[in-house]
Amino acid sequence: MTPLSELAQGQQYPTAALYVVATPIGNVADITLRALHVLGLVDRIAAEDTRNTGQLLSRYGISKPLLAVHQHNERAAALRIVEHLQAGERVAYVSDAGTPGISDPGAILVDAVREAGFPVIPLPGASALATALSAAGNWVATFSFLGFLPPKSKQRASTLQPLATHPHAMVFYEAPHRIVETVQALADAFGGARRLLIARELTKLHEAVHCGTLAEGPTWLAADPNRQRGEFVLVVEGAPQETAGEHDHDALLEILLEELTVSSAAKVAASITGASRNALYTRALALKKE
Repeated sequence: MTPLSELAQGQQYPTAALYVVATPIGNVADITLRALHVLGLVDRIAAEDTRNTGQLLSRYGISKPLLAVHQHNERAAALRIVEHLQAGERVAYVSDAGTPGISDPGAILVDAVREAGFPVIPLPGASALATALSAAGNWVATFSFLGFLPPKSKQRASTLQPLATHPHAMVFYEAPHRIVETVQALADAFGGARRLLIARELTKLHEAVHCGTLAEGPTWLAADPNRQRGEFVLVVEGAPQETAGEHDHDALLEILLEELTVSSAAKVAASITGASRNALYTRALALKKE
């Protein structure tokens, strides 16, 4: 077997540099060979959770001094890491799972290190975002990553409302205790016709990837309580593109909106005109705001 040092040739690994290292999101076999090489090369490893990272390192026979860097101490810890870099050390940073800085700590650290004049070297690897998108299909040719929505219902609704006309697919992360209400909130905000990908426990033993619609999402989750457990990535289809006749049904929608909700007005208008319910919902929402 070719040694890791030979596989890593062709890439410079300077001293006094921060290495941002992606780690597995579930299956430990997803660690990259380059990540193992660098984790074995650096002088110390900064980690979101030193206990979690210690277990990962022990699986691969790596022992390094660990430094905790998490959301509650990232600014202060970044100053300590800069001091280690000033002493000529190589430092790696890993979050609990996946790629640091993507709905995980790491971004503040990167800013501090770069501002201090030291290089930041990223090592690609596992990411729940990229993993879910790879299983979605052609309807997510363009997308926006929005991370976690606010936990409170009013704040969540306020965040989603202006996104109803967003043309690109939207990617969200969600925790198990909020997954049902979040999917319902997405259906309420965007209408039930849009496609929805629910990716649960990616790369883990109970992984599940379900593609349906926003209307079907709550039903799929409720059919089996086990489907509501674990970490989730939600991919939602963007708003339909404008067409030349987009405003053709404004008069009807305005009449219906006097008595009905946006969702109900779009449903009735679709049954009368035969037009896309999803497109009518988006237009009705815009009229309501006006």
